[in-house]
Amino acid sequence: MSQGFPESGVGARRPVRAVVALGSNLPGDHASPVDLLEAALSLFSEAGLPILRRSCWWRSSAWPDPSANEYRNGVAIVEATMDPGAMIGRLLEIESRFGRRRAARNADRTLDLDLIDHGGCILDSPDLTLPHPRAHDRRFVMGPLAEIAPDWRHPRLGRTAASLAAEAVVGRDARPTP
Repeated sequence: MSQGFPESGVGARRPVRAVVALGSNLPGDHASPVDLLEAALSLFSEAGLPILRRSCWWRSSAWPDPSANEYRNGVAIVEATMDPGAMIGRLLEIESRFGRRRAARNADRTLDLDLIDHGGCILDSPDLTLPHPRAHDRRFVMGPLAEIAPDWRHPRLGRTAASLAAEAVVGRDARPTP
């Protein structure tokens, strides 16, 4: 066990592919939001979430207040051997390590990690909804996902990441960074 993560083999199950969206518009203790996002990704493997694929970083205006700091976003596809509840717990631990403080909704943040999909699971509980209930409307999520998995299908809607990215209404200005 390292850096406080429980052993990933406890309660292990058949591996599934899970989609995690990452976002930041505050650098925290890092030189930039991109440096912070890279540092966060470096913890995924030791958290029991080895990265299978990842997108480049995308930039977009803050939403719903475009006068706030610009965001950097990306998506990673990871191999998960834990259930969705345990996985979201790991993601929240990583957020906390990077100074994430949950204040007002849509407030500036050092790190936002959202579980978008967990092996196609459909879940509606007070603590977690899968797939993520708003991801399909967000170009800064669907664009990066379409970059690495254009044929990924939304478990409820049955539509591909590529088609959802083309029609997303939130973050229409999202684009890959050079």
